[in-house]
Amino acid sequence: MHQIGVVGLSYRHAGVDEVARFTVPRAEVPARLPALRTLLKASELLYVGTCNRVEVLYATQDGTPAGDLRQEVFRTLTGREPAPGEAARVLRAWNGEAAVEHLLLLACGLDSAQAGEREIAAQLRGAWEDSRAVHTCGPILDRLMGEALGMARRMRQLSAGVQTPSLADLAADRVLQHLGGRRERVALLGVSPMTRRCAGVLQASGISLLIVNRTLEAAQELAASVAGEAVSLEAFRLRPPPLGALVLAAGGTALLDQAALTRLKAAAARAPLLVDFGVPPNVAPDAAQRAGLSRVGMHELIELAQGQRLAQLVRLAPVRAAIDERLARLRTELALRAIGPRLAHLRETFEQIAADELARALRGELRTLDERERARLERIVATLAHRLAHLPLAGLRAAALHAGSDAVEAFFDGAHAQRRPLLDGADTGER
Repeated sequence: MHQIGVVGLSYRHAGVDEVARFTVPRAEVPARLPALRTLLKASELLYVGTCNRVEVLYATQDGTPAGDLRQEVFRTLTGREPAPGEAARVLRAWNGEAAVEHLLLLACGLDSAQAGEREIAAQLRGAWEDSRAVHTCGPILDRLMGEALGMARRMRQLSAGVQTPSLADLAADRVLQHLGGRRERVALLGVSPMTRRCAGVLQASGISLLIVNRTLEAAQELAASVAGEAVSLEAFRLRPPPLGALVLAAGGTALLDQAALTRLKAAAARAPLLVDFGVPPNVAPDAAQRAGLSRVGMHELIELAQGQRLAQLVRLAPVRAAIDERLARLRTELALRAIGPRLAHLRETFEQIAADELARALRGELRTLDERERARLERIVATLAHRLAHLPLAGLRAAALHAGSDAVEAFFDGAHAQRRPLLDGADTGER
């Protein structure tokens, strides 16, 4: 695991505005991934951007331990040099096993503002697909993402009887409170996991839905699944229909300017509520205020979620235990896989030294043995070499698991220094 690293920030220690500074617009992510990988000097790279976090997951080029790339990530995502200490203050870094644990917690929603929310798994899968499409993911991150999404599926099984609301549920509840029982139409801008979940909750409450998206075909697909109607973003900007509320969760910055917001308010009998998941905001707070529209942004949604977070984490304790169990298995599996070829080579070296010594003896003091005796002696020597190799191999497996890669490297460095004189002595007959 030592070659895996994560650098990121989230609502947990940075404000939503801070997260927005590091956010890459969704449409630009695939094009920027190869350059980002090159700038970070990584062999594999994956970028995750959601409404309340940014994560850069990477693996080193040559299997060396992943370093702290906060300075580099800050520079490449913001386009400027960080001030002294700024990168360490704003960004968090995880390396090795801590990075893997962070990803598993993230996939299961245990690091989300609303503990246990499930939209993050879909967002991780989308980020993985982006990276695979431009070939910035390889065997290490592919395996890791497979484990993370598998853990998310396991979380859903373990929490089948636990209510796991998300920020989308809180947003839908806020919309329903605003409507106060009135059957006013609600629009959802974007086809993200957040808008999809909002749409499901609102449809179940009997609310008529309008799906808005830059691409009309994507809007039509979601609209068909929730018995709603669809319209393109451009058409919506020019002629918004009467609405009770508008939920926005789309990539990009401000999607509705002052003129569009003014038309939105004028079309309705009373001012519709805006719920904005955008990071950066899809509707600028000052523009909403000037248009006379109430806006609920990520700051308010996260504050609502925090009041329920602790109780939710307690209910999800079995998920945390399952993550610890899976992490222990991964630690064992990856550590043994990393040194597997070297262990095989070490066993072969034991056997080769024994075979060379036997061959020397059969040319010398044992040259009078017949073929049957020679064959029997060869079997005995091969078995003995195999058994003698077992002890250092078992010790190296334990060192890989408990002492880390440094202890293993020290062993092989020492063994390499001693091996050549031993082989030289065997070749020349010296004792």
